Amino acid sequence: MALVDWIVVAMYAFAMLAVGRYYGNRTETAEDYHLGGRRMSPFAVGLSLFATLTSSLSYLAVPGEMVKNGPMVLAQYTAFPLISIVVGWALIPFIMRQRVTSAYEILERRFGISVRLVGSLMFLTMRLGWMASILYATSDKVLSPLLGLGPSATLAAAIVMCLITLIYTAEGGLRAVVVTDALQSLIMLGGAFAVIVIISVNLGGVGAWWPQQWASHWAKPQFLVDSSTRMTFLGAAMSTFAWYVCTCGSDQMAIQRWLSTRDAAAARRSLNTTLYAEALVGVLLGMVGLAVVGFFTAHPELLTDQVNLVEGADKLFPRFVVVGLPFGMTGVIIAAILSAAMSSLASGMNSSCAVITEDFIGRFRTEPLTDSQRVRLARWISAVIGVVVILLSLLVSRVEGNLVDLCYRVCNLLVAPLFVLFFLAIFVRWATTFGALFAALASVTTAVCIAFSGALGIGSLSIMWIMPGSFAVGVIVGSLASLLPIGRAKVMVDVT
Repeated sequence: MALVDWIVVAMYAFAMLAVGRYYGNRTETAEDYHLGGRRMSPFAVGLSLFATLTSSLSYLAVPGEMVKNGPMVLAQYTAFPLISIVVGWALIPFIMRQRVTSAYEILERRFGISVRLVGSLMFLTMRLGWMASILYATSDKVLSPLLGLGPSATLAAAIVMCLITLIYTAEGGLRAVVVTDALQSLIMLGGAFAVIVIISVNLGGVGAWWPQQWASHWAKPQFLVDSSTRMTFLGAAMSTFAWYVCTCGSDQMAIQRWLSTRDAAAARRSLNTTLYAEALVGVLLGMVGLAVVGFFTAHPELLTDQVNLVEGADKLFPRFVVVGLPFGMTGVIIAAILSAAMSSLASGMNSSCAVITEDFIGRFRTEPLTDSQRVRLARWISAVIGVVVILLSLLVSRVEGNLVDLCYRVCNLLVAPLFVLFFLAIFVRWATTFGALFAALASVTTAVCIAFSGALGIGSLSIMWIMPGSFAVGVIVGSLASLLPIGRAKVMVDVT
């Protein structure tokens, strides 16, 4: 990296810290800190959720997946219209009727404190692993090859990145997170577009890198679902639909965004903004993967033994950033990748902090805290979360597979099991506390068995079945277990 690249990255970090300081001076109440006063712009909230869900794992994984396995990854975006309908009209109106801070307060109203705590613990386990994966991927797959760092220096870089994120998140609360996320989403969009333009100019046009035939190492495209095939068109669409519905209907990061807007109509606009931005950037990142392949096909001398067109697919994009960009642009792309990482870390820290504060400390504390005490406590909890995430990131490297596999096996393992609890609460009127707890156990067990089927010696199942499979098992088991004369159904929330 040249000096100008370092200046660009430093300016980006300074801008994020400045936003945190600005909103930190304007945050007085716990509702301001966790929900932005429930009056935030739907457009900004939508961009924020997009930036949150598009982590550095996605920013690196989509180009790498396109290089290694072909365009089938883009099939996921065909599910977006149905996601908009189901989430926007079946889930968001119910959520917006609940005046809560933590999403898991809804579970207590329906099933009692035990299910609320189970939901909170599932969320924290899932998001701490997710944040740790982001730190690992960004430091090991990006910063290490770009800067030529050794293991100890890579860890130091991860700590610095986490520390900067922690400062502006803890200081400014959700409003700082949303504003920085919106800025970071624009940086991500600009970075992907810039790579495509630079490669097209270098090679003499888009036609120079656009593939003319299906690559020999790509699996043949398959439309129908097949449990033995890693990814099919319908399987990718179903998995994406399941992930979005489960996330938007049970994840504190998403529900916290809906609750930060004025009403259900504003929350729906936020959702549609998220989907539009996700589809646009996803297609651009897929094109980045194809463009990078075209670049290195024309310049094979720039490859190394560790980075090739197939086995080193996840490292191909970072390698291009090192050898293919002009001075100044390297800093922009690194800022884009850091934006993808830090926006997700910021949202994960803020949402995890809200859950710990509301579901554990606030719920069981006998003496209520003042608003200033709650804000101060939330900032300290955010600091502890940052330390835990750094420690967990040291373990993530042991998970086998490329970044897409990492996303599913670590980050998405509990997405469907968590939503099973909300599905039972909203749509299964006879569901009982016993049924909900038994459903969670069955759903988690199913998710683990599918994700690690090879290691468990039960065959080799596609990772695309993790969410549909664990959701179906959880709902069926929970509905049937609720018919047993154990516990009772008690509708404590408005499910109409």
